[in-house]
Amino acid sequence: MNTRESPSASHTCDVLVIGGGPAGSTVATLLAQKGHRVTLLEKAHHPRFHIGESLLPANLPLFEKLGVADEVRAIGIRKYSAEFVSPQHANQQRFNFADAWDKSMPYAYHVHRADFDHVLIRNAERKGAEVIEGCRVKDAVFHADGATVSAQHDDGRNDTWQTRFIVDASGRDTFIANRLRAKHRNPLHNSSAMYAHFVGVRRNEGDAAGNISIYWFEHGWFWVIPLADGATSIGAVTWPYYMKQRGTRPLDDFLADTIALSPALVERLQGASRISPVEATGNFSYTTDHTHGPHYILLGDAYAFIDPVFSSGVMLAMQGAFFGADAVHTCLSQPANSKAAMARFDRQLRHGPKAFSWFIYRMTSPTMRDLFMGPRNLLRMKEALLSLLAGDIYGKTPIWPSLLAFKTVYYLAALRHLPRTVAAGRKRRRDIAAVADGDMAVRG
Repeated sequence: MNTRESPSASHTCDVLVIGGGPAGSTVATLLAQKGHRVTLLEKAHHPRFHIGESLLPANLPLFEKLGVADEVRAIGIRKYSAEFVSPQHANQQRFNFADAWDKSMPYAYHVHRADFDHVLIRNAERKGAEVIEGCRVKDAVFHADGATVSAQHDDGRNDTWQTRFIVDASGRDTFIANRLRAKHRNPLHNSSAMYAHFVGVRRNEGDAAGNISIYWFEHGWFWVIPLADGATSIGAVTWPYYMKQRGTRPLDDFLADTIALSPALVERLQGASRISPVEATGNFSYTTDHTHGPHYILLGDAYAFIDPVFSSGVMLAMQGAFFGADAVHTCLSQPANSKAAMARFDRQLRHGPKAFSWFIYRMTSPTMRDLFMGPRNLLRMKEALLSLLAGDIYGKTPIWPSLLAFKTVYYLAALRHLPRTVAAGRKRRRDIAAVADGDMAVRG
């Protein structure tokens, strides 16, 4: 169809949400419940594949508030622990969420994101949001009273919306940040990933069957995420230089060659087979230099993404949506309080990535590996670390003095092994350096 000849229809709404992932569906639900006319535009059709299957215990209260707890329970497998396996250590270290500071959140779920995101977007629709799938936003022009948004449907039709507010939850498309040139490569971290689903992967016994496992290897780390239908998500998060070494090899061969670098993972995959295409993504770590502007906010990956090692992405996106819904509601219903509401939202949204980033940046350092593989609960440091891993970073749980103590222990241990620390620091600077053609997003 010739899109230039397609008639353009014009619509109005209070809030237009770009993207129907966890952030977009959550904020659309909440704002519709607050009485606003909400339109959500999603470029794909649900259910659709997405990576990021591991949730955190801190997600569970959010499911209850949204009214989807039973639906998520039905599609998930319980995750009681996170396991870490290091080639430099003989032991496997297991962190049980039940041992965190707050004992009331002893587990989380792994989910197929296609099913999970479908639950959330259909919930937004039930709660009163207008949901339009197969509709890609092409442009947004801001003016004094809001914005004019142009979008194109799969069949070539073009529509426009006059809206008072835009919520950018477009994920890695980073719709607004790209147009404002506000998205930047994270100078402190830089990683790439490749991943696929497998069957026949050996699982733990009993309640431990749903544990997530992290395997360190020379060029990064692997995730192993069991899913409820018997499939297992396996991915390698690596430095850009390593992805560049793929050359002309098919991506599925490159993932197989990478898995072969972890003997412990190879043993666990004996008899397993891959059941999905291998996919890869580059420029995995980025940030945007602001969280909001006149008549818009950024949520989830549309704002920033660091690294998936702590499975924090969905929780940060959904919790940010709760903060964002409050801020947008204030802007629309109490304009005089908009400035204070946005300042509060800015602090809240930045807090999550900041809380996780210090640990993420150091996860491959030998000092951090030693501490993770032999944790101690002096000054309740282990409990505080477990609370962080559970996503319990927004409430009143008093973990911060203990996490500060953990950081102090880290620095003292790093000084104790100063030559190793200096060498590791130099290696990390080389590892995170950008390489030509490093921004890859390919299917095998």
